[in-house]
Amino acid sequence: MGPLEQAIFRIRFDLHLPDVVRPLNALYGGRADFIAQLANLLAIAARAYAARPEELRLLDLRRAGEPDWFQQPGMVGYVCYVDRFAGDLIGVKARIPYLKELGITYLHLMPLLKPRPGANDGGYAVMDYRQVNPAYGTMDDLRELATALRREGISLCVDLVCNHTAEEHEWARRAVAGDPVYQEYYYLFPDRVMPDQYEMTLPEVFPDFAPGNFSYIDRCQRWVWTTFNGYQWDLNYTNPVVLAEMLDTILFLANQGVEILRLDAVAFMWKRLKTDCQNQPEAHAILQVFRALTRLAAPGLIFKAEAIVSPDKLLPYLGSGAATHKECEIAYHNAFMVLLWSSLAERRVVLMTHALQNMPDTPVGCAWLTYVRCHDDIGWAVRDEDAAAVGLSGFLHRAFLSDFYSGRFPGAFARGATFQHNPKTGDRRISGTLASLAGLEAAIEKRDWRETDLAARRILLLHAMILAFNGIPALYMGDELGLLNDRRYLDDPDLAADNRWLHRPFMDWQKAERRHDWQTVTARIFQGVRAMIQTVKNLPSLHAQARCHPVWTHNEQVFGMIRASARGRLLVLANFTEHRQTVPRHRVRDMSFEGELVDRVEGEALDSWSEVSLDPYQVLWLEQVAAT
Repeated sequence: MGPLEQAIFRIRFDLHLPDVVRPLNALYGGRADFIAQLANLLAIAARAYAARPEELRLLDLRRAGEPDWFQQPGMVGYVCYVDRFAGDLIGVKARIPYLKELGITYLHLMPLLKPRPGANDGGYAVMDYRQVNPAYGTMDDLRELATALRREGISLCVDLVCNHTAEEHEWARRAVAGDPVYQEYYYLFPDRVMPDQYEMTLPEVFPDFAPGNFSYIDRCQRWVWTTFNGYQWDLNYTNPVVLAEMLDTILFLANQGVEILRLDAVAFMWKRLKTDCQNQPEAHAILQVFRALTRLAAPGLIFKAEAIVSPDKLLPYLGSGAATHKECEIAYHNAFMVLLWSSLAERRVVLMTHALQNMPDTPVGCAWLTYVRCHDDIGWAVRDEDAAAVGLSGFLHRAFLSDFYSGRFPGAFARGATFQHNPKTGDRRISGTLASLAGLEAAIEKRDWRETDLAARRILLLHAMILAFNGIPALYMGDELGLLNDRRYLDDPDLAADNRWLHRPFMDWQKAERRHDWQTVTARIFQGVRAMIQTVKNLPSLHAQARCHPVWTHNEQVFGMIRASARGRLLVLANFTEHRQTVPRHRVRDMSFEGELVDRVEGEALDSWSEVSLDPYQVLWLEQVAAT
């Protein structure tokens, strides 16, 4: 490093060292080698900084000057599997113009690091963190793609599986071979005594095809902790060497040009007897160490926490107390996604309004990741307390949602599939694409024009909601075209047992060619979503720092929400039924939206002295027209 680079690193060192020491002390402060472990982590950060390419160092400086870059209203995400979207990384590069046309500024490529052969949990069983899946290309291809995306104004996000590795990973192979150093990388037990004690309070993630949380490894005659599948071995973060290895991996990926890391399964990273081994304080401390050291070496990188937990346990992943602004910048708003689907099935917004009103805001400098669908199943995370507050039984409502979206409920428009039915708890999750869950598949089967129209309206409604809510909206690949459930996964023995592949279709580029043909439902959906994205980019009131205030509209079928900050105010009204609905004129004025209003979705003017009318599944984004 030259003198200037050394001076920059020293400034960062002085600023962030306390933020390294505080959480690290909470993890390993009682160890005799604490100082040596700290020195090792700092050395890893220094080496990564020295190796950071000049273009990425300039990116770090640019991000420092615009710390809210990811909160801008123009930030819109797109999530896809490399092979299913474009074949390989070179193919993804060739599809950048498509992403630009849609208005995407954030591309999340689903797991692309080298997985184990065969069944691999959709790529989340990684056997080498330093290699790309050979079917997708090479690390050089990834680096070139990141550069090409960055030059087109698109930030690259990739997954890093922090909680576990594949059993084929070199660390696991050495552990099986009897190497005591690597046996400390995992939770290995000689018998069932400790596993049985832990199991007393542990839930099951995959009760159907991977019951329990421990697997017997005959090759080394040990029980290993496997929260997810038997081939995914949980890492032992009580060993500081594991934390150092993962930090080195984080900074390696940052230096390839990755700008956002989706940290997978972070809630599970610390184990404690007599708990559910989720959301432990030490899991937060691990993330805080990663965050502080990344700010030394690659401050342009931000973290997205994959923590699908209750809202009260989710907010701390964005930092709290002494760790405010010092953990992750982005977290999935799973509850909002669930409440959208709940309101659509129930045709009432009372539960959603109540639940969101009682949800705390994100800390300043952080953002939700809002989404309608993703690669995973939908678990009905409706809290019993919220359901009871609006006169519902949480248990019965969750059962209703499972019945509705699996198509079992009389009159349901959805075509989904039950995933992981747990008879002990009654829990039933749901698989299916957005379009199939929103009724498009059933409508096409029946060749029903009216139902097709309503399904398209539902799809646009859901996208309008995530685009207007507080955070970064992310589209799941194919949803912008209305792709339906893909049952071809049943022909692949490695996939057939996991019906989540139902909603992981291959991109239909022939259908995409019809996105400009207004006679097709494909074009209606694509152009509708694209138009809303372009509108969002020109609405300062939708900056992620603008608070989101759910409001009662005096109509149980119409959801209301105000986005407000010094940048402006926006009133969102959304009809969650297939019938025309109205909102009383006085209610709009009560919310201080008076005089002439304009709907930014359609560009139409209306006044607050008239009753506000909404067509089936219509969404209005209302702004007050400034007096001239």
